[in-house]
Amino acid sequence: MKTGTNKGFDPGVIEAYKAKMKVRGQSFIMDEEDDRSDEYAHFYFIGTHEDKEVIFDAVMYTLRLQHESELFEIAEHRAARHFPDYKKITYEEDENGNLEPLDDQEEEIGLYMAEVIMELEEDEQVKVKEHVDQDVHVDFGIALDIGLHVEKITPKVIDQFIRDFNADDLNLDPTLYSFQTKGMETE
Repeated sequence: MKTGTNKGFDPGVIEAYKAKMKVRGQSFIMDEEDDRSDEYAHFYFIGTHEDKEVIFDAVMYTLRLQHESELFEIAEHRAARHFPDYKKITYEEDENGNLEPLDDQEEEIGLYMAEVIMELEEDEQVKVKEHVDQDVHVDFGIALDIGLHVEKITPKVIDQFIRDFNADDLNLDPTLYSFQTKGMETE
């Protein structure tokens, strides 16, 4: 890896990030350009890699969100195989900000995908577990892809992860989880 071209290893850039974190009183900086939700966050923090300080470019999400995403990907793949003229469903808004109705084929594709997702959930065919995937072959710092079994991604959850990660004391749950779509849980 060429550390000279990756600004995430540049001591000047690292010091600038540390200064921003100190001003905010946090161990991380949120990526303001990426949408944040209760189940997803994109942030930067300082750690070490091969005894060198580096900026980690991290995305963290709940296992529920990962599960839903994987279900959707499988349903989309099956829909592409099932419909010869498959096209991704794009939701358009009218001038008032209301969603335009789907055309007949989009509606048929959407219903098919919903059936696939319900079938996958019912049979618990998709399972996810906690993980941290690291990629050093990126343009800035080191990328981390983090899935955690938590209800929400909060500053407290992020801060605890950073402390554990930097202390090399991260204990990931090896349990495989499957979820039901929110609002569709059965008792």
